[in-house]
Amino acid sequence: WLVRETNLTLLLNTAAFEIIKLEQSPDRIDGVRAFCSQNSTMYECRAPLFCDSSGDGIVGFLAGAAFRMGAEARDEFDEQFAPTGEFGHLLGHSIYFYSKDTGRPVRFTAPSFALKNVPERIPRFRAFNAREHGCRLWWIEWGGRLDTVHETETIKWELWKVVYGVWDYIKNSGKFPDSDNLTLEWVGMIPGKRESRRFEGAYMLRQQDVMQRRLHDDAVSFGGWSIDLHPADGVFSDLAGSHHLNARGVYQIPYRCYYSHNITNLFFAGRIISATHVAFGSIRVMATGAHGGQAVGMAAALCRRSGCLPADLCEPGQIKLLQRELLRIGQHIPNKALEDPDELVRRGSVSASSELRLGALPANGPLHRLEWSAAQMVPVPPGGVPAMALMVDVDADTELRVELRSTSRDDHQSPDVILAARAIALNVGRDIPLYLEFDVPSADRHRYLFYCLMKNPRVQVRCTESRITGLLVIAHKRDEKTGHVGGDEYEVWWPQRRPAGHLFAFTLEPAIAPFAPANAANGIARPTNQSNAWVAALDDSMPSLNVNWVEAQHIARIELFFDPDYDHPMESVLMGQPERAVPFCVKRYRIRDAAGIILHECHENHQARNTIHLREPVTTTGFSVEVLETNAPCSPAAIFECRCYGVNDKTRQIM
Repeated sequence: WLVRETNLTLLLNTAAFEIIKLEQSPDRIDGVRAFCSQNSTMYECRAPLFCDSSGDGIVGFLAGAAFRMGAEARDEFDEQFAPTGEFGHLLGHSIYFYSKDTGRPVRFTAPSFALKNVPERIPRFRAFNAREHGCRLWWIEWGGRLDTVHETETIKWELWKVVYGVWDYIKNSGKFPDSDNLTLEWVGMIPGKRESRRFEGAYMLRQQDVMQRRLHDDAVSFGGWSIDLHPADGVFSDLAGSHHLNARGVYQIPYRCYYSHNITNLFFAGRIISATHVAFGSIRVMATGAHGGQAVGMAAALCRRSGCLPADLCEPGQIKLLQRELLRIGQHIPNKALEDPDELVRRGSVSASSELRLGALPANGPLHRLEWSAAQMVPVPPGGVPAMALMVDVDADTELRVELRSTSRDDHQSPDVILAARAIALNVGRDIPLYLEFDVPSADRHRYLFYCLMKNPRVQVRCTESRITGLLVIAHKRDEKTGHVGGDEYEVWWPQRRPAGHLFAFTLEPAIAPFAPANAANGIARPTNQSNAWVAALDDSMPSLNVNWVEAQHIARIELFFDPDYDHPMESVLMGQPERAVPFCVKRYRIRDAAGIILHECHENHQARNTIHLREPVTTTGFSVEVLETNAPCSPAAIFECRCYGVNDKTRQIM
C-alpha cells in the first residue's frame, strides 16, 4: 500500500537522530535528519508538518515536546485504577518464541545464561505447557520498574534468560513428555515494547473517558480494548499477568490527543498519543493506533490545504470538516453519522430486491450447553417487543431463569439493564419448546435487546448454521468487581470466537424488520444501537440494492461498505481464523445503471470498503448493486453503506 502510493516517499530502515529548528521558531520543527545503515545514506527531510508515530517518540523527544514517562498518581486525574506499588510505573516488554514439531526426538542444551530454577523463580510456571508459544505467552514480560527507553537492552537480555530457561524446563524437567519432538525454532531478537514516553497534547485521555465513554465534540477516532494494566515484575510477579477494566462499548478519542501542545507543527499517532498511564492501557493496541493514524493523516491533509497548524483544526467549523472527511473514507467515530452535502444517494430513494424479515432461523446447527449464561442479541426497531421461541434439550428436571435485557445507554453494547425476568420449569426431554414472552413497554427508538438464558448446565439450546450481519450471541463468564478502582460493578458479556458462537435457532412473533434498504444511506457503516445494514432475504437468489432519482444525476464514483466481520473478535496473531474469508463479506458483485448497462464488476472482493471510479462519468436516473456471491452460503447479502458522488465532488481534492 505504501509503495504503490505515488505521493509518498518510503525510507525503510532509516532512523531519525537529529531535529532541525530555525532560531526564530524554537516551538516548531523545520526538518529531521535520519540515517539508513543499510545504504550508508543520511537523509534530511524538511516539511511544514511532522508526525511522530514511533513507539518511543524520538522526534518529539528531540524536538522538546512535552511528555510523560511513568504512571500518574491517583489524585492527579482522580483515576482510581492508577497503579500502586505492585504495579510499577510502566508496562514491561515481552519476547516471543516459536516451537516446531520435527517428527523425531530433539535434545535441547540450554545456554549458560538461561534462567535456572524456573518453578521457584516464576510463580505461574504451572501455566506453561509444550504447545503454547508466541502471543499465547505474552505474559513472559519484564521491565516495568526500569527505564524502558534507555534500559531496553537490559530488559531484552533478562527476557532471553527467561525464554531459554522456560524452554529448558519444558524440554528437560521430564514433566512435558509431549515436548520430545519439539525444537526451539525461533526466539525474538527485539522485545515487544508496550510503554515508554507518552506525549502531552491539548487534552489527556483518562480513565473516565474510557469507562464512562465520555463524548467529545472533537472526536475523530475510537478505542475498544479494555484498560489492561500489568504488574511491574511481570513474569516474576505473584499477580495475574494482566488486570482489566472493560467499558460497556467503544469510546471516543478526541482530536486534541493527537498533536503536541508546545511544538506547534507536530502530530502524534500510535501508542505515544496524549493519555494517562491508565487510559494508555487501552489505547496502546494496534487497531486503535491505526484508527488514530488515519485521523492524523486526514488532519494533516486539511492543514496543508488551508495552510494552518494542527491546533487550528480545533475551531468548530474545521473539526466538523475533519470529522466529515474521516467518515467519508470509512473511519468510524462513535455517535457520529456522515452528513455529506455532496453525497447523491441520500437525494434519491433506496429500495431492494428483498429485505430480511427476522422471523425464524432454521434449527440446523449444534446444541449449545448453558455452562454459562448466554444471550441472543436482536436489533429491534421501534415498537413492541417480539416473543422469542427456542428449542432446548433438558438432561434433568430443572428450572431455567430467563431475562430480557437492554442497555443503560443506547450506544452501550453490554446488557446492563434487566427489563423483565422469570423462571421456567422444564422437564427432561429433547426438542422442548421454550417460549420467551415479556410484558414490557414499547420503545420509540431502535435498540438492541438481549434474550438471556441464564447459566444452567442441564439445558442445551438448539442453534443455527445461519450467520447474519448484526446478530450475535454473547456469553457472561464473569462479573467485573471495579467499584474499588473507580468503576461500576457489572457483568462482562462477550462473543465467542468462531467456529463456536452460533446464533440461537429462534422464531420471533411478530417478525421484525431491522434490515431496511434505507439503512444503506443512513451515514453509519457498522452496527451501533441498530444493525445499520441492508440484509437480503435468505431465499433471495439474486439480491440487489437499488438507488433511484427523479432527475438524472451525473455520477463518477460509487462507494460500497460491506461487512468485514464487525461482530467477531478477531485477534491477528497466532490465534488462528476458522475461515479463509469473512463469511459476511460480499465476494462478487456487479453494478448496473438504470438502463441495465454494466458499470463495474468485482469477482474477488475481501475488503470492507470498495471505491469504484467509473471509467467515464455516467448520466443516469439510478443504479443497482447486484450481489452475486457472499463468502459463505449461510450468510445472506449485506451492505452497510452505498454512496455516490458526482464529477466535481470535493472529497477527491483532499484524498
